[in-house]
Amino acid sequence: MPPMRTIIDLPVRQLDALERISRSRKLSRAELIRQAVERYLQEHLPCRDEAFGLWRRAGLRIDGVALQRRLRKEWKR
Repeated sequence: MPPMRTIIDLPVRQLDALERISRSRKLSRAELIRQAVERYLQEHLPCRDEAFGLWRRAGLRIDGVALQRRLRKEWKR
């Protein structure tokens, strides 16, 4: 899906700060805002997709339930 434009209102203080960061990092304000939104989403959305198939990607050949049972046997009751 192509990027979509959106309009937001920011206080002058935030615009000035973005402009300073933009110049120092040689990035556009739009790119800084995209990066900030991406970081916010990563921090606040559940990470369902990243965990799916984690055992297989790590090269583990054990069933997740079997691993849980094995680890729980180590617990002292």
